Amino acid sequence: MTWQFSLTGLLIGVLVGLTGMGGGSLMTPILILFFGFKPTYAVGTDLLHGAIFKSFGAVRHRRLGTVHARLALWMFAGSGPMSLVGIGVAAILAHYYGDSAQSAEAKAIGIALLLGGAGLFAKAFLRPRPDGRELAVLSRRDKAIAFWLGFGGGFIVGLTSVGSGTFFGLVMLLVYPLAARRIVGTDIFHAAALLWVAGFGYLALGKVDLHAMAWLLVGSIPGVLIGSQIGVGLPDRPLRLALASTLVLSGVKVAGVPESSWIIVGALLAGTLALGGWKLVQRQARRTAPVPISPAD
Repeated sequence: MTWQFSLTGLLIGVLVGLTGMGGGSLMTPILILFFGFKPTYAVGTDLLHGAIFKSFGAVRHRRLGTVHARLALWMFAGSGPMSLVGIGVAAILAHYYGDSAQSAEAKAIGIALLLGGAGLFAKAFLRPRPDGRELAVLSRRDKAIAFWLGFGGGFIVGLTSVGSGTFFGLVMLLVYPLAARRIVGTDIFHAAALLWVAGFGYLALGKVDLHAMAWLLVGSIPGVLIGSQIGVGLPDRPLRLALASTLVLSGVKVAGVPESSWIIVGALLAGTLALGGWKLVQRQARRTAPVPISPAD
């Protein structure tokens, strides 16, 4: 099984290229649901793959000057060590509880996906500050928020692999006066550093499928370049809403919610009907819109 991994990597790469961040959160549930990975191996493979994959974006944003390095460093001061704590908790649970620990971790991943989807829903309706020159100096409050954000978010990422872009980006959007390009750049730069720590932690425990990771990279690296190009002319909000819905539905399935299959089918039908209704309204609005009359020569 090789091309299937590359195709999955291509899909994730395109999503990350389209949305900036958040698309990578789909990797873990895909590995669990479609490839039959145990949750621990899915998390480890996802983290190390993400570290390599997102480093390309981090370098690019650093060269463009869209990274707030001090803010990223303060977040990493909390997230790096706590990601190792999350990995340690996962390893202890797996050692003492075996298969039942895998079930518990799957539920934790499902909950994280639900929270990540909710975060993306919120980000779809929030707008960053237009001016990116603020926050030249970090106050004590700014540093404290960044550290404790990393502290909590790092643990979640280490345990579940979910949220390296969604949670941190959402809080930066709400708290810090940064323009969109600096939020995205700082988010990706911090995520890459965090995922290297967490990825090597799982690699040291032997919880990374290197064969799968290599073939995922074959698709994801060109995928993010393709997504970045085709995403230029696409509306951002519908993309984020679609991705958020996918994360929520994946969380429902991975967490093992009773009757999850029917919930997913119902949500897909509702989404299809809503999309059809929206298209009809748009078409009707275009038909009834007054035609502008050009002035006579």
